[in-house]
Amino acid sequence: MRDWDRARGRQAWVLCVVGVAQLMVVLDATIVNIALPSAQHDLGFDDGGRQWVVTAYALAFGSLLLLAGRLSDLFGRRAVFLAGLAGFAAASLLGGSAPNFKVLVCARALQGVSGALLAPAALSILTTTFTGARERSRAFAIYGAIAGAGGAGGLLLGGVLTEYLTWRWCLFVNVFLAAFAAAGALVFLSGRPRGLWTAQRPRLDLPGTLAVSAALFFVVYGFSNADTAGWRSSSTWSPLAAGGVLLVAFVWWQTRSEHPLLPLRVLADRNRAASFLSFLITSGGMFGVFLFLTYYLQLSLNYSPVKTGLAFLPLVLVLMVTAQVAMIVLLPRTGPKPLVPTGMALSAAAMLWFGRLDATSTYAAHLLPPLLVMGLGLGLIFAPAMTMATQGVDPDDAGVASAMVNTTQQIGGSVSTALLNTLATSATAAYLVGRPNTAQVVVDAQMHGFAVAYWWAGGFFAAGAVVSVLLYPRRAASAETAGERDPESEPAFA
Repeated sequence: MRDWDRARGRQAWVLCVVGVAQLMVVLDATIVNIALPSAQHDLGFDDGGRQWVVTAYALAFGSLLLLAGRLSDLFGRRAVFLAGLAGFAAASLLGGSAPNFKVLVCARALQGVSGALLAPAALSILTTTFTGARERSRAFAIYGAIAGAGGAGGLLLGGVLTEYLTWRWCLFVNVFLAAFAAAGALVFLSGRPRGLWTAQRPRLDLPGTLAVSAALFFVVYGFSNADTAGWRSSSTWSPLAAGGVLLVAFVWWQTRSEHPLLPLRVLADRNRAASFLSFLITSGGMFGVFLFLTYYLQLSLNYSPVKTGLAFLPLVLVLMVTAQVAMIVLLPRTGPKPLVPTGMALSAAAMLWFGRLDATSTYAAHLLPPLLVMGLGLGLIFAPAMTMATQGVDPDDAGVASAMVNTTQQIGGSVSTALLNTLATSATAAYLVGRPNTAQVVVDAQMHGFAVAYWWAGGFFAAGAVVSVLLYPRRAASAETAGERDPESEPAFA
């Protein structure tokens, strides 16, 4: 019994350490957005520079995820995890102290590199630490809630730090989070660098690494350019075309490589394939909430950054509760098939509801109800899809499977940011054609553009509902079907 208590305590600390690390990575995708206007004023860069502060992080993070996931499999998850924490803290310290725009962008790129090391290592640590059905469900419920709610949390924290301290603290705060996670990792994570202590160092698929890293770089870069240069610009379609060709070449090479970077057996499982696609679609649709509702709250309702962040709290709370119920109570009984499609359908309905907002809408009557529905839908998607994406994977492939989760999220976010922004801008411009240029017409045009973005995001979720119904198999995610140990023989940490 005492050994069980010690094991349970260690697992709880591992979950805490991994959760803090994941929170840091997710927060940084949105926390800097709130700080950008203040940073721009302080450092004196133009509006085009604002895009690069965001893009530098996304490019480094998205293009290196698969490589980092395989490195954690080859050289040890603990070593890669600690390296990611140290790099993230150093890059955040550099960015918070940045004297000019160039240093800030370099720091954001280094944050992206470190985040790429950190995110798949954190998820693979969770996958290999929590092996019993009961403990795994609870761990992934918490982790999925962090992954889903971190974006809204970043908006709130960024608003508080920017309004009451300075934009630099949006970066400095990572130093404290990384220090806490590193101290916990040194104490509670076991293991040593695998490749450094064996006679034969593991081999890395160098051609595959170069192909997929370049492909992901070009894809993220192309969609980032679409947001500013337009879809007809060569700076948009040229990198997208190059990325597509390199992705095809990468898949072809993985079927022939002796040591593939992404073993295709990782993608062969239906549950995993369905979960990866669900993450891709959900990340794309979710940006319609955080991006355009932030615009709506600040530009149309004149909310402050702090009040904007607080407005998302009900969504976060419902998401966290729903994720717990979905993982602990529902998933073991029903499997992912009814949960993820239902979450997609609820999210689609919430997006259509957001499309009815106008400049006279109030928070309690018009915005809060769809936010609650959205939180319910995302809670039903994130935690079940997260666990099914990594469940049953070979321990030697846990890192790269975890990297695929983060890669699909990053690509989905990049695609949706560019696509939804373009659609909203085009819809706003089309609405103004032939109408008088009055203040009210401009407001109506802006609201129309937001509504179009919500409708398209709702379409993403509707497509996700169809895909998840078709791909997820009809069976419960029990301990027996997953090949896991008897849950009664495992200590629970709650």
